[in-house]
Amino acid sequence: MDRRTFSRNFAGGVLGATALARNSLAGAPPAVVGGEESDVPFKLSVMLWTVFQKLPFEERLEKVAEAGYKNVELVGEYHNWSEEDFRKASRKREQLGITFDTTAGLAHGVADPHAREAFLSDVRNELKVMEKLDCPALIVMSGDRVPGVPRRDQHESCVEGLKRAAELVEGKNIKLLLENIDPEENPKYYLTSVAEGFEIVGKVNHPQVKFLYDFFHEQISEGNLIEKLEKNIEKVALVHIADVPGRHEPGTGEINYVNIFKKLGQLKYSGYAAMEFLPTGDPVAALRAAREMALAAGRG
Repeated sequence: MDRRTFSRNFAGGVLGATALARNSLAGAPPAVVGGEESDVPFKLSVMLWTVFQKLPFEERLEKVAEAGYKNVELVGEYHNWSEEDFRKASRKREQLGITFDTTAGLAHGVADPHAREAFLSDVRNELKVMEKLDCPALIVMSGDRVPGVPRRDQHESCVEGLKRAAELVEGKNIKLLLENIDPEENPKYYLTSVAEGFEIVGKVNHPQVKFLYDFFHEQISEGNLIEKLEKNIEKVALVHIADVPGRHEPGTGEINYVNIFKKLGQLKYSGYAAMEFLPTGDPVAALRAAREMALAAGRG
């Protein structure tokens, strides 16, 4: 399952949250349930498409707050909202003390040089919505490979497209975040490599253009997660958290998230770490367990 298919029902629970918290925190210092994030440098968030999908939007925010989070990421849930819907969402997030830290869902990517103006139009339109949501970051996708266009040209199109988009956000409190996707989720997608993503961001060389390092996708694509993080931490403004296989909560698969959270703390990473997993059990309990793992290891 991915963001394009998040409306489908996901699998039921096979791992209790109590066992998850006990097993996944092995080797990490104990966390205090409900502990503050102020003693770790990074901020925790929830990518909303993965949880509470059948509830009304305001109730989804309440569930996120119940799990202990104060930041939420969106994927165009607002595309058909009325002005009153925007007002209701803003009232609820203010009531709960929640920030919409990032959004996504542009129709066009940056790899296709022929879609440049359509991509920039998407960005312009999204900036108007982001102002209503008080949201400071926008995820940008490369889009699929373009038949007949050499790979080097698509690479340069990513660079040029992000440079043009950076002009649109210049001086605003907005970051553009380029994201990789693994080839198993989308065999047609252009940017499957974190290494190339960092190269593109380096060429753009703009303080408002950063990288979204999705550990789930990169583990499937190429692995070697921590070394790439260490070498490129200054280019990272957001990391996404889910385990492999299955895109489930940390501790259910092969990624050592205790070590990743510990490394984020050691590197003084100050961006967001967003939970983008499909819970195997109760979503609130799974989000709480993941939060406590992150806080405990991040302090270490």
